[in-house]
Amino acid sequence: MSRSVSRRLVAAVTAAGLLALSACGSGFKDSSDSGSPQAGGQTGEVRVLVNVTSNLTKDFWREVVKPFEDAHPGVTVKIEPGAPSVKEALPRLLAAGDAPDVVETLSADKTLAPQMLDLTDQPWVKDTPLVDEAKVDGKTYSVGVGVQAQSLVFYNKDAFAKAGIAKAPATLDEFEAALGKLKDAGYLPLRTAGSWVTGTQLTEFADPTVFGRNPTWYADVLAKKTTPGQTYLPILERYKSWIDKGYLDKNALGLDEKTAPANFFQGKSAMYILGSWFVATADSSKPSFPVGVFAAPPATGDAASAPMGVSVAMPYMITKGTKKRELAVELVKYLTTDKAAIQKQLRQDGNLRKGFAAGLSPLGTEVQRLLDAAPKQFPHAEGLGSVRLPAGFNTEWNKQAQGLYTGKSPADVAAGIDSWMASH
Repeated sequence: MSRSVSRRLVAAVTAAGLLALSACGSGFKDSSDSGSPQAGGQTGEVRVLVNVTSNLTKDFWREVVKPFEDAHPGVTVKIEPGAPSVKEALPRLLAAGDAPDVVETLSADKTLAPQMLDLTDQPWVKDTPLVDEAKVDGKTYSVGVGVQAQSLVFYNKDAFAKAGIAKAPATLDEFEAALGKLKDAGYLPLRTAGSWVTGTQLTEFADPTVFGRNPTWYADVLAKKTTPGQTYLPILERYKSWIDKGYLDKNALGLDEKTAPANFFQGKSAMYILGSWFVATADSSKPSFPVGVFAAPPATGDAASAPMGVSVAMPYMITKGTKKRELAVELVKYLTTDKAAIQKQLRQDGNLRKGFAAGLSPLGTEVQRLLDAAPKQFPHAEGLGSVRLPAGFNTEWNKQAQGLYTGKSPADVAAGIDSWMASH
């Protein structure tokens, strides 16, 4: 998947009963207090393994940690890019006995937790997003900077007006009716693409229905009380009917993750499903039409009552074997509780956190409003903490979902993902 989606796969999300984001108005330090100068008295070098991308550059990471270095004379934060990614680099470094002190991008699971420092006794972790949901066996090993809202539909306001759609669809039936009106108005109603986009959009769109119907979905799947195929089959059937009706491009798998959004911004399609990081893309693309956003609607009810699929943004862990324990803890505390550091990280990659709406674009502000308004937030993708699906589920789901474009029936796709689950 893309840089953002790959982060979602590895910074995946949790089991049932997720709470709303912790209020973030307390527990933060001012930027003038960038970490305690003591850090246990430790000095020297602390190594941080990070994902380096086109926007999360090494220069960006250096800018984020510089105030911490300035507040800690004798301390150097060494930024180490994960090659080709943190997910692939960390196991290699751990096996070689050359692990970094701090790891960005990944959230702890039952495999990683024994190799990471237990942060449960640190009082500041309680103010970090989704920290309770990310616990492994009741203990905190990873803490995040923000969240990504996943269940979002970005749309062309001019297209909606031309099609006579006065308000955002509040149910799946209303959404389907809007697809028909947009097609009649001369638009491709919904744009998707190949690569990671196909399956990601489908799960993002389905989150409010799946988690709304079954708040204990992850636990029930792992306990074999239900299966992903059984759960998603109604959505798969509806989605396949949209392909057959021309609401989606039957040749969409030939588009990549850059071409598809460009098609949307050129006004050729009316809607595009993606997470909150798409705000930065929309703002920089400067389309000729106003872009709106609404929460993916549930099967029944209205958008205001639908749960929101979310994932942790920029989680950090500390390796258990670090020789810089106090310094590493102080650095992670700074990265996740210092107001200026949080703001830099959120804005750079289109992430969100309650209490940090200042500086958002109008579209970003609307996304923050939708996130804040969601009565519940549920894990998107493979899971978080102790309860998570087998690694690789997203990749297999994407493969199976693309089968709807190549001749597979919804029942075939459902059976395929259930077969994969059974063997993992």
